[in-house]
Amino acid sequence: MTTITDVARAAGVSTATVSRVINNTGKVNELLAERVRGVIDELGYQPSRLARSLRTRRSRTWAVIISDIRNPFFTDMIRGIEDVAYKNNYAVVLCNAEEDDSKVASYIHLALSEHMSGLVVTPTYTHRIDLSPVLEEEVPLVMVDRKVEGYDFDSVLVDNVWGAEEAVEHLIEGGYRRIATIGGPVETTTGYERLLGYKKALQVHGIDIEEQFVRISTFREKGGYEEMRFLINLEQRPDAVFVANNLMTIGALRALHEANVAVPDEIAIIGFDDMSWSSLLRPPLTAVAQPTYELGAETAKLLLSRIDGYTGPGRQVVLSPTLMVRESSKPKLKSR
Repeated sequence: MTTITDVARAAGVSTATVSRVINNTGKVNELLAERVRGVIDELGYQPSRLARSLRTRRSRTWAVIISDIRNPFFTDMIRGIEDVAYKNNYAVVLCNAEEDDSKVASYIHLALSEHMSGLVVTPTYTHRIDLSPVLEEEVPLVMVDRKVEGYDFDSVLVDNVWGAEEAVEHLIEGGYRRIATIGGPVETTTGYERLLGYKKALQVHGIDIEEQFVRISTFREKGGYEEMRFLINLEQRPDAVFVANNLMTIGALRALHEANVAVPDEIAIIGFDDMSWSSLLRPPLTAVAQPTYELGAETAKLLLSRIDGYTGPGRQVVLSPTLMVRESSKPKLKSR
């Protein structure tokens, strides 16, 4: 059966453009609209009449699909979503995808079948998720923390490149030169952008990027542990490590503790995500703090505006992180 994605691909436009032509919402160049209508006729595409009949019978419930419920990063973000939803008489159903794109697809199907009025999605990977069913049924969706390429949905993100660049810049200013990174999958926007920020900071200061110092793994504790063990067993260890999320930072710190590597005297460390326990560690952990509650609240506001009738092009809100400087990245030149 022909889908809206098939039409978009054949017409050389986004699925959002096809949706606007079909539903006569938003502005589309008339020549472009004619091309889309021609492809629709050629492929015999039939928009879902059921979807249109259900629009006025949707429940006051949102599905919030997050990539990993074990990651405490999501706690305040979900609270931000839920606070805005509750104030506007909506309930939130939380779904845990476990970084599995097939589970994301399954939860989307469930949300649509239950006639939920909106979706919030933290995508697992940038290219693997088919969101065409959401467009088919015209259900508002907002992406948060990460994006999926090829779709014109609203999104709320953090400036990952800037945050990573600030962290590595701080290490360089402290006298560190052999700086490694433990990053997440580059197929995710968060993994790719934080790695980009790391590389940008080194390049600006004319520091060579050593291939063995760039370690890519999962956004999980095990990944941080294994990659830090690799780094501390090198003949020439790094003198500092930037770790791209909180769970991997836990694993990296465990590896350092087991090997009796002193932080920051032997290896300094900075994590991306400032957790409640960061300042309680010994030494306290320097971390890039994300505005997690605001991420959720802004996401909910965009979703509400879609539900209330906004039909314009996809909007992108980018929030700034903050570097929380503590003793785990104490400057070399001043302390040793």
